[in-house]
Amino acid sequence: MKNYICFVLLFVSFLEVKSQVITDSIIVENHYRVFHFNKPKQALKNYDLVFVLHGSGGNGKDMMQPARSLEKLADKEHFLLVYPDGYKKYWNECRKQATSAANQEDVNEQAFFQGMLDYFGQKYQVNNQQFFAMGLSGGGHMAYKLALTMPKKCKAISAVVANLPDLPNLDCVEAKIPVAVMIINGTNDATNPYGGGKMVVNGNSFGTVRSTDDSFRYWSQLAGYNGKPTEEALPDPDKNNQQTITRYTFKQPGKPEVTLLKVTGGEHAFPKDTDGFIEAWSFFKRQK
Repeated sequence: MKNYICFVLLFVSFLEVKSQVITDSIIVENHYRVFHFNKPKQALKNYDLVFVLHGSGGNGKDMMQPARSLEKLADKEHFLLVYPDGYKKYWNECRKQATSAANQEDVNEQAFFQGMLDYFGQKYQVNNQQFFAMGLSGGGHMAYKLALTMPKKCKAISAVVANLPDLPNLDCVEAKIPVAVMIINGTNDATNPYGGGKMVVNGNSFGTVRSTDDSFRYWSQLAGYNGKPTEEALPDPDKNNQQTITRYTFKQPGKPEVTLLKVTGGEHAFPKDTDGFIEAWSFFKRQK
């Protein structure tokens, strides 16, 4: 009997973690653009579409394991996570001086994301009027581009360890329409300097970026906020990891929320004291 119970528990556990990863693509201006997602178990009428964007040199599948905590909430919270691949492992975001093929060939990222929105609307009946996007590093820069250039479709973003390009390095046409934005940046980030400056990724220069405070100010001023944001110290569950997090928030009825999580002691990675994926979804939900 004891062995039977163990077998049942193992079988149930296997069912809980087993899912079928679908890899598909759409053609965008003669390029096959690839994306990955866990096959839905049912029609997803009115589910929200959430894009998870990898960093420079990565790929979509690599983001699936870090996002597993968020995948567990997907059915209950009615959203679908999609993990796109950048073009040749990079995004054509808004950094003019980026030397990646995506930037040099000026691949059409807006058409790619609109195409995925149409794809999931047609195949799985998700809400195809808007989407959410969260990205790490170069993926955070891609999230900024979506907010800058597709604000009527991009409802909210979360940019992790990413600052906006400064004006000499900005090659996107800004719609200048307010979008809900959450920034999560570390003060000890050597790749994306918290105080702004030159970015070097995988030995390649990506030009200069604004400071985190200036990036936060860009979005808050665009949304019409003045004065100082509310300030809140987040719980510090691990006193030994030399990180603490402070949340700064602008939030008023009728305006998109703009939030900064300042990770004091944080490096070029997700914060240690909170789950960046869960933080992103909590932020996205507040915008609905």
